[in-house]
Amino acid sequence: MSSHQAGKRPTIVDVARHAGVSTAAASKVLRDAYGVSPEMKEKVKASMDALGYRPLTSARGMRRGRTHTVAVVVADLHNEFSSLLVEGIRRECERQKYRLLVAPAGSGKDAQNRMVDDLIDRGMDGIVLISPVGTDEELEVTAKTIPVVVLGRHGASLDFDSVAADDFAGANLVVDHLVSLGHRRITYINHTTDGRNDARLPEEVRVRGYVDAMIRHGLGDAIDIIQSQWSQEGGEESGKMILARTERPTAVFAGCDIAAFGVLTAMWDADIRVPEELSVAGFDNIFTTSLAPVSITTIDQSGLDMGTAAGRLLLERIDGRAEAVHTVLRPVLVARKTTAAPAQAKVHQP
Repeated sequence: MSSHQAGKRPTIVDVARHAGVSTAAASKVLRDAYGVSPEMKEKVKASMDALGYRPLTSARGMRRGRTHTVAVVVADLHNEFSSLLVEGIRRECERQKYRLLVAPAGSGKDAQNRMVDDLIDRGMDGIVLISPVGTDEELEVTAKTIPVVVLGRHGASLDFDSVAADDFAGANLVVDHLVSLGHRRITYINHTTDGRNDARLPEEVRVRGYVDAMIRHGLGDAIDIIQSQWSQEGGEESGKMILARTERPTAVFAGCDIAAFGVLTAMWDADIRVPEELSVAGFDNIFTTSLAPVSITTIDQSGLDMGTAAGRLLLERIDGRAEAVHTVLRPVLVARKTTAAPAQAKVHQP
């Protein structure tokens, strides 16, 4: 996924031409064949690096056979939903007798690319990328080298498989639920990451779903979006911003459950009762949202099922399936104890 790999994938012929040697000589270097001089190896490998050349997975397989090891690249293992995705992948790999390597790459495109390149060099049979950064073109270059499944990112490609939940529909479900309870002032907490203004990422799809639902309910003028981070700290800071307002919303929809926990922390610290004075909803249905006394209203997008589907698609690709498959799972609203009718609406109830 290096920057110089954009466009047409370099071949061994390109490497030979760049190094000024025959194709047969370049191939011998690639195979680490007997009788190749150190000078020839250095020259050809320098051209491989310059061109961003990587052998096709199928070619490596013919030489070495499979490793029966696949990897999942994830930005943050502290995210409980990411852990659910990884567990789903692990279960499918275990079922099919594959080993799974979990590779925490940290945030940022460069860190992700370095990790992917390293995993390819270590002979992985395939890679699952969780919410990867980068363009489709960059992902497609990687997918031409090794089987790839993209998890948690929207959009289709002919070169890699993908699995995602319908984030737009999920956001619609939360707003519909809150409006049905009588809420009109609904604030949404969105996630922003530098350099990731990509319409295919979950955060971008969810905020569009929120806006769509608000407009559909005639609440376009009440759209209120706080740009923050989907983290405990981001949710808590957003909650404090809301508390500082003269006119507060009656409901807060956090784009992920971890941020919803942060909002709850800010409200509890300020002695604001949830849901009596403020309703709070999240998204992801991580395990802790079901625990008393928290019991957060959220969207279940079945992280285990998403991970299992990604693992199955990856192993199918490794087995030779050529056509791309794109799976979208339907989310479900899980209404719990953090949402209720707003105080003014309760007054008018018989």
